[in-house]
Amino acid sequence: MAASLLGHGSNATTSPLQDQLSRPMTIGHISVVGASHTRHNFLNPFFAPLVSRDDLTVADVMSGLQSAISKLNRYDIFEPVETASLSKSSSPTAAQTDVDVALVLKEKSRLYFKTGTELGNAEGSANAEGHARNIFGGGESLVVNASAGTRTRSAYAAEFATPVVPGDPDTRLSVNAAATNVAKPWASHEEVSKLAGGKVSWGSGYEGGGHQLGYSMNWRTITALSGTASPTVRNDAGDSVKNSITYMYLKDKRDNPMLPQSGYLYKSVWEMAGWGPLGGDVSFSKSEMEVAAALPVPLPGVKGKTGVSISGGFRCGMMYPLPMGYTFMGRKAQPSRINDRFQLGGPNDVRGFKQGGLGPRDGPDAAGGDVFAAGSVNLLFPLPRTGVDSNFRVQLFANGGRVVGLKGRSKGKASGEGGGGGMSMSAVKNGIVGSVQDLCTGLPSVAAGVGLVYAHPVARFELNFCLPLVLRRGEEGRKGLQVGVGINFL
Repeated sequence: MAASLLGHGSNATTSPLQDQLSRPMTIGHISVVGASHTRHNFLNPFFAPLVSRDDLTVADVMSGLQSAISKLNRYDIFEPVETASLSKSSSPTAAQTDVDVALVLKEKSRLYFKTGTELGNAEGSANAEGHARNIFGGGESLVVNASAGTRTRSAYAAEFATPVVPGDPDTRLSVNAAATNVAKPWASHEEVSKLAGGKVSWGSGYEGGGHQLGYSMNWRTITALSGTASPTVRNDAGDSVKNSITYMYLKDKRDNPMLPQSGYLYKSVWEMAGWGPLGGDVSFSKSEMEVAAALPVPLPGVKGKTGVSISGGFRCGMMYPLPMGYTFMGRKAQPSRINDRFQLGGPNDVRGFKQGGLGPRDGPDAAGGDVFAAGSVNLLFPLPRTGVDSNFRVQLFANGGRVVGLKGRSKGKASGEGGGGGMSMSAVKNGIVGSVQDLCTGLPSVAAGVGLVYAHPVARFELNFCLPLVLRRGEEGRKGLQVGVGINFL
């Protein structure tokens, strides 16, 4: 932060830094210029702690202003602010230690639009997004987007978000609605979804991590079945209503999420659907966890950054069917639906396999599983003559995973054909234990390969040559080139 301090005497240039920072200082007036569309009562909480105190030092004022500027920058409604100017107070009654603060802000455009395209394996899409900032002058935002493509037939979404704690950019409340129509050729159907919900987020952004608690109502329809659709898909066809609460915790300390050279990631998601007052026609507890880390690799004779890094990631998850209502006693749980099960395989998770290519199958269809685990190890190094700061990398990778269905799941469905069918809670417990044992003792499917990575600020692009090494019976590998586009890779 650049600042000019006037009226402190000639000894200021010769005093030790610690003495300078410990000198008393009081803010008499703060002026903010350039925030014409921002409410005063939105800006006041950022600076109120500085104005209301008379026991400040130079260090307190500097750190307080830096904290306020950092918080303002995280709202994304102003151009990045770095400095505030300080001058001796102009008030005739001001003390020698009183200063005035001037902060010049420049508001970003309140409306902007962007369009884009994405290209992947047998998949292409076009999208458009509109963003309204600072709608009511208090850091609110509205994002509306639409996309269409070969796999995502159509997708429309809108989200309105607003801060809920004055002076805290990381605590936000949002409401959203979405409608999608997605083709799932790996399971011979399309899924139409209409969703509405809300969520509150806190503790995020600046510290690289945070919490999110949300509620959603989702009406899903499995439709447009192909002529070869399996009995698994046909049994789950039609409408389904899921009401759920979701909690997510994220800690991301990577230096670059798209191309990490150092740091770590931890993410956990827990979803509760249908149980108790939630209602709907599906009921389960679903947990997922992801950890990842990256380390720079030093090279002999090279000082500083080398651009070479080794990274690894691991994901796992479990779905636990629950009975509807408020109690577990004497009630039965319906096995999971194909809408909710885990699918594994594809260019963004286990490379070297087709989308949904891992795990249980029913004829031509990926049936999904209730328990899964997957891991990856990647070695990345710069292309020749591109430099260590280039967004291009060559990667060598090996990854693998396994997804397992709930033991006894089909039997539970068969018992549901009569009145009061389903799985007892003891049967669900035994099935989960059996699935986890199978997951831990069975050999995972494995693939390795080499590829080219480009880390764009909004997405990561991969072009890999893959070679499946271990393939379980019925699973679908993909030998040869595979294209991946996304923001979250294993």
